[in-house]
Amino acid sequence: MVVQRYFLHALMNRTDDKIYGLFNDSFPPVLDGVTLTVQNYVHWLSAMGYRTCVVTPWNPVTPPHEGFDLYRYFSLSIASRKPYRYGYPKIDPFIWHKMRTVPFALVHSHCPFSSGRLALYAARKQRVPLVATFHSKYRTDLEHSLPSWMVSRIMKRIMNFFNSADEVWIPQARVEDTVREYGYKGRLTVVENGIDLEMTDFESILDFKRGARERLGIAPGEMTLLFVGQHIREKGVELIIQAMDRLRDLPVKMSFIGTGYAVSDMNGLIKRLGLESKITLHGVISDRELLKCYYAAADLFLFPSMYDNAPLVVREAAMMGTPSVILKGSTASEVIVDGVNGFLADQTPDSYADTVRLLYKAPDSVIAAAKGASSTLTRSWREVMDEVVLRYKEIIERYGRS
Repeated sequence: MVVQRYFLHALMNRTDDKIYGLFNDSFPPVLDGVTLTVQNYVHWLSAMGYRTCVVTPWNPVTPPHEGFDLYRYFSLSIASRKPYRYGYPKIDPFIWHKMRTVPFALVHSHCPFSSGRLALYAARKQRVPLVATFHSKYRTDLEHSLPSWMVSRIMKRIMNFFNSADEVWIPQARVEDTVREYGYKGRLTVVENGIDLEMTDFESILDFKRGARERLGIAPGEMTLLFVGQHIREKGVELIIQAMDRLRDLPVKMSFIGTGYAVSDMNGLIKRLGLESKITLHGVISDRELLKCYYAAADLFLFPSMYDNAPLVVREAAMMGTPSVILKGSTASEVIVDGVNGFLADQTPDSYADTVRLLYKAPDSVIAAAKGASSTLTRSWREVMDEVVLRYKEIIERYGRS
């Protein structure tokens, strides 16, 4: 196995007993793209023989873990965003002690909020480099729930955090537009995310897709559409439901996987439109093998979000031979060539429905785009983490000389 091969080189890779610290405001049981990224970082760093830890808010449900240390700090539930939690490290003396005593080689923050503050403290206290990855459109998040004066204040803190980092990473080149818009003027490094749903070749993908459709009981001739992610309005979930209302004459069914504050509104809209037989909300699917089947069984992955920077779910769908329908002009569309490795649509239910209707009548175009997506949008986490470790070592060496 790949992991076993990495363990054979573990002693050679480990130069000392220092620890790579990964910081994020969410970790399982919370599941989202950033959480999955951190999970893969810690998994592969451990598999490659490096000592690693994760620092994240406390959660009453803590799945088992092995191969790394997990440090959780005091938090409270966010009622409107369950299972997310708001971290309060200020009142948790244990976590501050850990930040002073854990022998970090480098700290890598994936979030500028409570865990980011801890990462910055650890970096300055222990005089080690801080890497910060810019994952989200933070201003958009804040504007949905806070007055403008408070958004401005918090955004100033966020940008102060990124300006304090020794290196800032972005997961996709076009994310630079957002970072510059927020006022960051420093150097940016593109470090892409990987995919943990690896397949060997396109024929194997097609075989797996056929088996997945049988396993999930999808009827021959039925077109299956999929969305995976947070069920929030910013992701365009209501647009998908409205598009499905315009496709009720076709044998097309839609699956939503995930959860979020908009679930109740989504259920209400589905009932009002009489689409209960066409749309299913599956909730969170934690079993990665089952999720792999849903990705593979789908004909198209729908992602009408202007909110996301570099959605991992689009790449996961591509790995399983499922091309995406993305919004024109979105950050995610940077990697899509219309009709080659995915499809582009306008931000309206009519445009999305028209695109799906056209592709229902052109299955060969879907297969061609599926092949293009699987070959152009996917990169294994193994490859990504080889690059990450190399960059970590370069940053540590450069920091030591400064």
